[in-house]
Amino acid sequence: MRIAVWNTAFLGDSVLTLPLVRTLKAAWPDAEVDFYVRGGLASLYEAQPELAHVHACDKRGRDRGLAAMLRQGRAVAEKKYDIWVDAHLSLRSSFMALASRAPVRVGYREAVFSGLVFTRRVSRRFHELQEIERLLLLAEALDVPRAVLEDTSLHWPELVLPARAREEAQALLSVLPEGRTIGLHPGSVWPTKRWTPEGFAFILRRALSRGVNVVLLAGPGEEETAAKVRELAAVGGNNERFLDLSGKTSLLSLAAVLGRLDDYVTNDSGPMHLAWAQHTPVTALFGPTVQALGFAPRGEQSSVLEADLPCRPCGLHGHKTCPKGHFDCMRRIDPEDVWCDVERKLAARDEK
Repeated sequence: MRIAVWNTAFLGDSVLTLPLVRTLKAAWPDAEVDFYVRGGLASLYEAQPELAHVHACDKRGRDRGLAAMLRQGRAVAEKKYDIWVDAHLSLRSSFMALASRAPVRVGYREAVFSGLVFTRRVSRRFHELQEIERLLLLAEALDVPRAVLEDTSLHWPELVLPARAREEAQALLSVLPEGRTIGLHPGSVWPTKRWTPEGFAFILRRALSRGVNVVLLAGPGEEETAAKVRELAAVGGNNERFLDLSGKTSLLSLAAVLGRLDDYVTNDSGPMHLAWAQHTPVTALFGPTVQALGFAPRGEQSSVLEADLPCRPCGLHGHKTCPKGHFDCMRRIDPEDVWCDVERKLAARDEK
């Protein structure tokens, strides 16, 4: 049997799809399961034991446009999948499901042209369930045995990284002295999801003053934000407990670094999911989004700090600027509260 799981949404969405992948593999251990993800993400899943192949859809590059979509549709059909699982809601996703010609195609009722595309449909129940549970509805529609569906050990997105990524992370962090290490990631694709640089700078200074190692992280396009944090914190290059990795990691090595931290202070972002999926304690800062949307980090080691405002949430993702013009959802998150959460996480690690 050949099964395809399609989710070419953002980084965090692909991580949250892993419980669905694991559940399908547990239901059909002999099946080949392929995972289709957004361009640039395939390397994250190359060592994932449940997957036979990982395919990247570069929607903003070589796979952009109608001709490329038709070409990819033909390539998908040639693989002769038995089951196609569409975990994404978009016109392209619906087209690929139809193009696959798989005898069984499952997706959400809310997807584009779902009545024409899917042989089995489920309601997403967005306001009732968290995202992982919404995705597992797709497995339920495939008549996965109840015992497998209810196996909660499968509901965690156990991310398995290749050895070379873990080795690179070890080499990057080896310059730091012995002791607890936290990561600070002040960036996000959406500006309104970013806690203030002053807040991150406060945590950076406080951590160093308490003898805690700090790694500053930033992805492509976030380097300026990280530089502002470093400037406000007035941290010199001679501080042995500070490591600036902003703009210096690949996505794969970033994921591996996150897996080695004792706490990760982050905005609501894709890397946040890479951290808690590896059981790294997370201090998450939520502004325009809320936990009820279903994308919050999980586990006893994860915390969400947020300000209670009537205008939240103002969207599923965030905005370039605050719709109300005050940005209070982030400004009202107290740096002292954030540090207390970090300190609590570090103390819990010391007790182990």
